[in-house]
Amino acid sequence: MAIKRIQSGGEFEGKVGYCRAVVAGGFVHVAGTTGQGADVVEQCQNALEIIGKALEDAGASFEDVVRVTYMLPDRTEFEPCWPVLAEVFGAHPPAATMIECGLIDPKYRIEIEVTALLAV
Repeated sequence: MAIKRIQSGGEFEGKVGYCRAVVAGGFVHVAGTTGQGADVVEQCQNALEIIGKALEDAGASFEDVVRVTYMLPDRTEFEPCWPVLAEVFGAHPPAATMIECGLIDPKYRIEIEVTALLAV
């Protein structure tokens, strides 16, 4: 089975040596994704837009997501994102984990990683 790598042109892809998503073994693995914005909610929305584009490029959508991991440097900032996440995943909720941890740059308030199942 072939592996398909999807680049998004993100700032760290070339610096770190990764791609936005990899399609392999019937799954789409989307790398941890940060977004731009003045606060955690705007960053969450922008990260989801980037993830949505990667999923689309791979032939999947948010309905196909089976696992999501949220990483935040401050867990108290997670709750304001819940309405955005419920809108995106509410009808098709994936298994989810939230981790409080440092991110690559202090300006980032949330990083989101997903795995989706490709429809056969």
